Amino acid sequence: MKVLQINTTLNTTSTGRIAEEIGQTLIASGHESYVAAARVGPEGSTSTYIPIGNTADMYLHGLKSRMLDRHGFGSTNATKQLVKRIGEIDPDVIGLHNLHGYYLNVEILFDYLKVVQKPVIWTFHDCWPFTGHCSFFDYVGCEKWKTECHACPLSSKYPASWLVDNSRENFHQKSALFNGLENLMIVTPSQWLKGLVGQSFLAENPVRVINNGIDLDQFTPSETVSTRLQYNVVNKRVILGVASVWDRRKGLDYFIDLSNKLDDQFKIILVGLSGNDLHELPANMIGVSRTESIEELAALYSMADVFVNPTLVDNFPTTNLEALACGTPVVTFNTGGSPEAVNPLTGAVVPKRDGNALYQEVMKIIKKGKAGYKIPCRNRAIEYYDKNDRFAEYLDLYKALADRRKQQINPTRVVL
Repeated sequence: MKVLQINTTLNTTSTGRIAEEIGQTLIASGHESYVAAARVGPEGSTSTYIPIGNTADMYLHGLKSRMLDRHGFGSTNATKQLVKRIGEIDPDVIGLHNLHGYYLNVEILFDYLKVVQKPVIWTFHDCWPFTGHCSFFDYVGCEKWKTECHACPLSSKYPASWLVDNSRENFHQKSALFNGLENLMIVTPSQWLKGLVGQSFLAENPVRVINNGIDLDQFTPSETVSTRLQYNVVNKRVILGVASVWDRRKGLDYFIDLSNKLDDQFKIILVGLSGNDLHELPANMIGVSRTESIEELAALYSMADVFVNPTLVDNFPTTNLEALACGTPVVTFNTGGSPEAVNPLTGAVVPKRDGNALYQEVMKIIKKGKAGYKIPCRNRAIEYYDKNDRFAEYLDLYKALADRRKQQINPTRVVL
């Protein structure tokens, strides 16, 4: 079986790692894996990497998004070249991930997919596929996406538009493009996102939930003394936060608020900060640059007394899973699919935007002690979030759709 995946990134960022590890699972089972992406991580890929476009193309696509609010409708030549390459490879199944990111023309891609009618498995990592503009609308409580996007309240947010609001046109064009594939299966990592798809213009398509998976051999409880010495937090209670980009949507303000309520026995460590944010922090907060080192991340998760995720927009964050796998309890806002990874034995879920409740639950966990959470956290990760199990689900799904397509092309003849 040949499988070709498409994503913004490969073997970097959370979605890029998912694409990489699905590819690894395919290869380990004797299949061929190709991944088309705008950029690949520093370690390359085990799959055959197909680059999409170049830096200049992405800048032009970004300009079109900024000026005309037509994100996903640039990168014409890059997408035509991609479609030609897909035809040469002739995959049995095509896996889609994030199609936004200033690198792909969805009109050209879906016009092609409707001609060839290959089986398509499209994993939604956010809400962009069924909105006229944004990737997450719950930040502002918008529900226009259920009927018709217009006058978008998030037009200035990713993918930002400075001058024009074309959310209505985008909404209707995406609805027409994304419907009509005979062999489309939508995958969502969370029950929350599956529920939203069922209320969108894609509601008639089948949807399956496959949780994100992580490497439990890499994310595992580890020795913490050296890490505490490295960050000068010996004899401190450590509260950890991790994000690829820190902004208000990821809850940076709630960490600042939390720091004001803590005494000098606590330290907050935030991973993923950059620029001035690394240095403009309260004295009881430590900023760490984004890292590609899983060993470093696992050591920080293991060292922390509690992992806090005050996210205001999210689908099914892998950071929660990584913390659990390292034996660390999680406190999160009731945002998107974030609460689905947590139960009373492994942490707490608090009302969204309630900083006081966040503080209270953190203190309860600190008082109880991490030791009471370590085994339940690890066991939950083993039971539900082992990447080998989750990616095996993808493999089974690819096989099932490929076999169904073959049956459509070559139906069994019954002789009477």
